[in-house]
Amino acid sequence: MCEKSRCQWAGDLPVYIDYHDNEWGRPVHDDNRLFEMLVLEGMQAGLTWITVLKKREAFRQAFDEFDPVKVARYGDKKIQELLENKGIIRNRLKVNAAVTNAKVFLEVQKNYGSFDQFIWAYVDHIPIKNHWEKMEEIPAATPLSNRISKDLKKMGFKFVGPTIIYAFMQATGMVNDHVTDCFLYQEMEA
Repeated sequence: MCEKSRCQWAGDLPVYIDYHDNEWGRPVHDDNRLFEMLVLEGMQAGLTWITVLKKREAFRQAFDEFDPVKVARYGDKKIQELLENKGIIRNRLKVNAAVTNAKVFLEVQKNYGSFDQFIWAYVDHIPIKNHWEKMEEIPAATPLSNRISKDLKKMGFKFVGPTIIYAFMQATGMVNDHVTDCFLYQEMEA
């Protein structure tokens, strides 16, 4: 049996392989999933993605399945409870940012109909397909992620720097950054 060729970052850890094969780069249009990825990408700042992936289920439980309506209502008591939850990343700035972002996320939904409509408009609702041959070619940020980051910050979002936003774009399929010899590179086109 021939082993599939994957992006190098997927490595050999089952959790990474599963994430690579079944999620990363696949277009996401569900607002709750988009909110989840926005929160998780912010949580990753300064850490490795594997740290976040291993804690993902705990995050889902702690953050009410990433329902922005519920997260927007979190008060001091709930925030303190989250900061004591050993299953998640317990960084006060990041937890507070998740609550702030939920509130702004709801405003975006109100103003644009959905966060999906708002965020995907940046790519004309069609994923950008790059043609990277090696991981080293993939940028950490782009002029577009810089622009989106700036716009989100103006709206009041936190932990949405250009690198975080580019990772969000990759994760949610706004951009296809699978390397050209990855089995998913062509599949994403279909």
